Amino acid sequence: MFDVKNNLGVQSYCFRHFTAVPDLLSQIKALGLTRTEVCRIHIDFNDESKFAGILGQFKAAGIAISSIGVQTFRGDPAEEKWFEFAKLAGCRMIAMSFDLKALPTVIPATEKLAEKYDMLLGIHNHGGYNWLGNFDMVSHILSNSGPRLGLCLDTAWCLQSGEDPMKWAEKLNAKFFSAHIKDFTFDRAGKWTDVIVGTGNLKLKEFLAVASAAPKMTALTLEYEGDITNPGPALKECVEAVKGTA
Repeated sequence: MFDVKNNLGVQSYCFRHFTAVPDLLSQIKALGLTRTEVCRIHIDFNDESKFAGILGQFKAAGIAISSIGVQTFRGDPAEEKWFEFAKLAGCRMIAMSFDLKALPTVIPATEKLAEKYDMLLGIHNHGGYNWLGNFDMVSHILSNSGPRLGLCLDTAWCLQSGEDPMKWAEKLNAKFFSAHIKDFTFDRAGKWTDVIVGTGNLKLKEFLAVASAAPKMTALTLEYEGDITNPGPALKECVEAVKGTA
């Protein structure tokens, strides 16, 4: 059983207004969290000369990197550096997507790197406009891939696709590696708005119960993309909502 209260993280993209690593770390600590999924806004995963210095800052702040991403794989040999960083950071997974134009060779090539670095890969379903926002497509890929390729389920983008996060979590449970816990409301035109998790269309209690019991759950990560210049207050409410529900 995944310990949600003690291992909850936050996506660094929430703090995209605060691009300097010390500022990011301060924002995370203010939430009372000690884990993050860090994205390329805060770290250049291609510049290995800076890896040690950046990781030293995270260690000194007591912030663990639970995963990195979301990374889009295209079959470029330089993508191996992403695995090198993740391994050095001590995390177990990469939230990711595949470039449709790079199929079919990109999938086995990326799985080979995951095997080399003992890493898990979680496909991120980035909404109805993305080819991997569809349950049938993701399910097909996962049923025809190895054990290191699984799901990073973004609950809000699942809702935006007109699909049910609970269906994804239950039917893909064996390969449910991580989640972005996020919630949307929608206007009559279908435009979405970020809200405190559990106050929109996400059945927070039910989802957390299924997610925390997934056999290979590795990272549960809060994400709130609203209030770009001051996301802290809303994210604090999100933390309280999750910990009060889990």
